[in-house]
Amino acid sequence: MRRRVLAVVVVAVAFAAGCSSPPDVPLGPDGQPDPVLAEGRDIYGARCSSCHGTSGGGGRGPNVQSERVVAKYPDIETQIDHVAEGRNQMPGFGDVLSPDELEAVVRYTREVL
Repeated sequence: MRRRVLAVVVVAVAFAAGCSSPPDVPLGPDGQPDPVLAEGRDIYGARCSSCHGTSGGGGRGPNVQSERVVAKYPDIETQIDHVAEGRNQMPGFGDVLSPDELEAVVRYTREVL
């Protein structure tokens, strides 16, 4: 009985962790979130978080939290190219995301995560 309860708890915790949302975009001086960053959050949640983790800390894919990603890609354009083209196990998103969407998700990883 204890094993069954433990198994149910483990599955519930794993499910809850997978259902969490990426961090919210902070509010700007006008009390509203930056709309580009909000779009980036939505894209990140739909296309990136399953591999890179809800908060960008990594998982199947590497950690993409701001301090790490900015250190690796000091130039935002290089990071945008990486997301568009893909590398190793990461698919390229250049055929499914517009240039504005690519910039939005990259800005989100750099400025929020």
